[in-house]
Amino acid sequence: MKRSLGALCGAIAVMSFAAGTALADVTVLGWPGGPEELALRKVAETYNARSDVAEKDKIKLIFFNRDNFFDKLEADMAAGSTEFDVNLLATYGIGRYAPFMDPITLPPSAKEAFSDRALSTMQFGGKQYGVPTELSLHFMYYRKDLIDQLMSNADWKKKYGEIAQQKLGKALEPKDPDQWTWDDYAATALFFTKSINPASPTRYGTVLQMKNLLFNIMVWESTARSQGGNWLDEKGNITVDSPAFRKGLELYKTLYDAGASPKDSLSYEFPEANAAFGSGQAATMLQWNAALADLDNVQKNPAISGKIGTVAPPAGSEGRFTHIHGLGFGLNKASKNKDGATKFLNWIATPDAMVEYAEAGGAPALSDAVVQKVAAERPDLVKLGAYAGKYGFVMNGGTSAKTLQVYELQAKEFTGYWAGTQSLDQAIANVVKGMAGLLK
Repeated sequence: MKRSLGALCGAIAVMSFAAGTALADVTVLGWPGGPEELALRKVAETYNARSDVAEKDKIKLIFFNRDNFFDKLEADMAAGSTEFDVNLLATYGIGRYAPFMDPITLPPSAKEAFSDRALSTMQFGGKQYGVPTELSLHFMYYRKDLIDQLMSNADWKKKYGEIAQQKLGKALEPKDPDQWTWDDYAATALFFTKSINPASPTRYGTVLQMKNLLFNIMVWESTARSQGGNWLDEKGNITVDSPAFRKGLELYKTLYDAGASPKDSLSYEFPEANAAFGSGQAATMLQWNAALADLDNVQKNPAISGKIGTVAPPAGSEGRFTHIHGLGFGLNKASKNKDGATKFLNWIATPDAMVEYAEAGGAPALSDAVVQKVAAERPDLVKLGAYAGKYGFVMNGGTSAKTLQVYELQAKEFTGYWAGTQSLDQAIANVVKGMAGLLK
């Protein structure tokens, strides 16, 4: 007997498409809200309208609520639910869901559509579990107008050097953001903080996302990875208690305590950070690539639209790195419609489908050849693919069954350090102990 999704998941949005789709046998579970949903709806509509898609193979979409989405998905899959044939998959959850999914064999077109790095975000244990429709990574956002003035104004340069020496103990000069180290980023954030530099045109130099939330640790962790940090070494030993993690954690603490980020940053995540930066009150921000379209929209953010620059995160001693993870779609092992589900998966793994997905607002990591088809309309996707290939990383252990729990543990403990409720030593020790229990 089918298990009721309503009992597990609360409200579910269900959408049927063109005439005849009421008889659709293939159900696709998607990620609700935002550009991902809009893009999926568009390609699903196109797919259902194709003359070569039989009525029995047409698809309908369902969406869980965002709250506890992945817990609900695991509960349904573990119970053998047949309510969906194709389900959302995330890099950080592949190990969690792989026992309940069938590996897939992608058509040759997938190699044309996607970069190898993008395809790897849907792999686990040497097998492909999904088609990568979305890639997320981080940009360093900055105000081009302010940085241009800093680079050309002699008085500003002098003040910048004085602040860097006073606050960081280092003699630094302004640089192009694409050449920043984390020290350069910190000095720039301090310079553009009005409480430190009364002549600053912005109140804050940066916006830190410090809420006790696992996704905020994903934003932060490039600071540690660029210094050589990782979760585990090659033998599986936990390596969080390292100079790399300590330096990354101390960077946030230094900037927060100095007032370079708003005092309520301890409650900030994606929307709050965007609001602060979008208001024109901050000069820099480390943020997900998905924020760019809204931030550069003149109707939504007139204070900064047209003034935004984006580069890869700053460099540490080991180079530049950005966390990456993918969202995609794979095959539910319990599906009763595997042939139809596979046909849909094969179709979305084609260049034409992914170009339409990108044009509808999605963010796939397209191959160099395919991304040129949308480069004029979506220049952010050009950087997305380039940065993923050059700087993308997944922490060793970052696709395990307990990945989300590890991120949640780190968020709780590291936020406690940033908030001043525990020492750095205690936060690190708690994370090491907790990871030992989770990853044993």
